[in-house]
Amino acid sequence: MTKTGVIYHPMYLKHETGFHPEKKERLTAILEAINNSGLAVDFISPEPATVEQVATVHGRRYIDQVKVVCEHGGGHLDVDTVLSKDSYDVALLAAGGTIAAVDAVMDGYDNAFALVRPPGHHAMPNRGMGFCIFNNVAIAAKHAQARGLGKVLIVDWDVHHGNGTNAMFYSDRSVMYFSTHQFPHYPGTGRMTDVGEEGAEGTKFNVPLPSGTGDEGYAMVYRELLYPAAREFDPDIILVSAGQDPHNKDPLGGMSLNADGFAFMAAVVQKIALECCEGRVAATLEGGYNLEAQAGAVVAVLRSWQGGALQIKGVDLKVADRIKEVKRVQKPYWKCFSDSSTHPEPGL
Repeated sequence: MTKTGVIYHPMYLKHETGFHPEKKERLTAILEAINNSGLAVDFISPEPATVEQVATVHGRRYIDQVKVVCEHGGGHLDVDTVLSKDSYDVALLAAGGTIAAVDAVMDGYDNAFALVRPPGHHAMPNRGMGFCIFNNVAIAAKHAQARGLGKVLIVDWDVHHGNGTNAMFYSDRSVMYFSTHQFPHYPGTGRMTDVGEEGAEGTKFNVPLPSGTGDEGYAMVYRELLYPAAREFDPDIILVSAGQDPHNKDPLGGMSLNADGFAFMAAVVQKIALECCEGRVAATLEGGYNLEAQAGAVVAVLRSWQGGALQIKGVDLKVADRIKEVKRVQKPYWKCFSDSSTHPEPGL
């Protein structure tokens, strides 16, 4: 039987944002959906990340800035990113929750999902933005490597490009970052030619998709791009920046995914993990702002990881053209995209 860990702490509800799309009800809706789903999961209570762990990807001055603003009652890091009096402590716990998901899959769980807030993938080394304070998935990747794992694959299916994560590892060949994101859209980054630098070329894999892309288009990308490149990269662990805002009901996105699309992406990621890294896959919550749609997508991911995956067929011609373009850009760095390659697909 699949052993799934769900990381959660009620402290996450104390990041007060007022009338803001990134609100505490996002988590309570997901918890209710999991409890009503019949899924067998173990809830795990995390510990806060240490300042030293956060400082593996963020500057000390920035960390101190967040702390001081919160000690003075809160404020804004930018027009979109709210701090309340408890936000510094909650942000440390959010990073700690994603670390706990890594520890779970390294210590006996088949998979884990960190239900944390605030999200993290937009947070840059020295500033927060896009609702994000500390970059949870980047901190967790560093933690996995501190525990002895070498190569980390970060899969980001949020509707927005994870510019912070991409920037933090842009010259790090030990971290492969694979992002599917609506383009053009906030934050305006993540062009397919952004492939990495200083010896890490090819390990940054940005797949900008046209608005309206749905289950068929995402399935094509995950079968034809992620699966062969990830198998060639051969990671020791897979982390997922799991934003549910590509859902067709999300108010901040313009994509057309249904719950089945999220389940399919999760299934491909799990197949890679089983083939490359003893099944180790851990997700952390990023975006998703329609409460019902987000909760249903998270349940679909968990159900997929417990054996409830399905096939998605069909062709999206716009995405097919984009896949050809991405392969052309990435061809110098991956044998699987060479003219003579006949790479396998995941069979999903």
